[in-house]
Amino acid sequence: MRALTWQGKRSVRVEDVPDPEIVDPTDAVVRITSTAICGSDLHLYEVLAPYLAPGDVLGHEPMGIVEAVGPEVTDLAPGDRVVVPFTISCGRCWMCERGLTTQCETTQVREKGSGAALYGYTSLYGSVPGGQAQYLRVRHADYNPIKVGNDLPDERYLFLSDIVPTAWQGVRYADVPEGGTLAVLGLGPVGQFAARIGRHLGYDVVAVDPVPERRAMAERHGVTTIDLTDPAGADVPAQLRERTDGRGPDAVLDAVGMEAHGGAEGAIAKAAQTAVGLLPDALAQKVMETGGIDRLWAVRTAVDAVRRGGTISLSGVYGGEADPMPMMTMFDKQVQLRMGQCNVKAWIDDLLPLVEDPADPLGVMDLTTHRVGLEEAPDAYAMFQAKQDGCVKVVLQP
Repeated sequence: MRALTWQGKRSVRVEDVPDPEIVDPTDAVVRITSTAICGSDLHLYEVLAPYLAPGDVLGHEPMGIVEAVGPEVTDLAPGDRVVVPFTISCGRCWMCERGLTTQCETTQVREKGSGAALYGYTSLYGSVPGGQAQYLRVRHADYNPIKVGNDLPDERYLFLSDIVPTAWQGVRYADVPEGGTLAVLGLGPVGQFAARIGRHLGYDVVAVDPVPERRAMAERHGVTTIDLTDPAGADVPAQLRERTDGRGPDAVLDAVGMEAHGGAEGAIAKAAQTAVGLLPDALAQKVMETGGIDRLWAVRTAVDAVRRGGTISLSGVYGGEADPMPMMTMFDKQVQLRMGQCNVKAWIDDLLPLVEDPADPLGVMDLTTHRVGLEEAPDAYAMFQAKQDGCVKVVLQP
């Protein structure tokens, strides 16, 4: 089959790889009909190279048609249409029973001290082949896949694999009071949905981003935006306080993560990330696991901006183990901090009716800006990372 493989920093290639097969009795093989490039895939493209090997198959936002199932998979049959969550979980362990599927005790990558295995996401999460491919071996298919109907287009459902539930969890973790104010930092795919979900739940939402096309997309859904590149808007915390009677928003959701662009600190951290990327993998991993290499503009802005007694919700991915945090300010302001990979299956009952609603209240049909074939994926990665051509979300169609 054809699949997108990682080859090196800023280098991916579509090539022939072995077809997946049923290995365990709980496996399924799915023919991929749509798969997306996620903002967190760009961390693999740029920063997390020490945890990848040439030939690793990328991608963790797939859906498609079941081709084959193992003997212990009784709820799926060939021909069923499914969305595949990015997390791999058993559904039966202590963690899964409590809705913490990202901490699944069956698939935890214990040799790396990590949580549940993920599709297409480095040795930190099991080096499991991902879904930017023609076919995917789906693990624990007796629990993980989300069976969907056949009447609606793929894009109604595709984003249930990651970004819609990730945004939903981020907003729920933000714990915004009824009628309160939510600030969203970053209007990539997760930030777009987080802002829309906040509006859907009745919050006043203000979002921050430097890219005009992303701000315009959010504004179509009733979101107030701040232009990060505007000199008048450079002091984001001051602007947010000005909009909230001087207090700051009730909650700030960081949808940016380790590659934030803002501030002089970001340039220093980018230089550190580049230097680490030049080291041999084993040494680079050690530095990343013991050093503070993330660009922390977004999370520091969140700490500064949020009102006293408010909540910061981190949906953006961070990779440094020893990032310096303003603990004195966080303690003094009595800030609550919540974060983590999304427990996709825990939110599907809430989200499936919304994505199937003819009114499309979350705007799942107003996110994809580029649809290309799998063979065009390398160019799409480069375009997405550079934020060129108004790119917000790329869907690949194998």
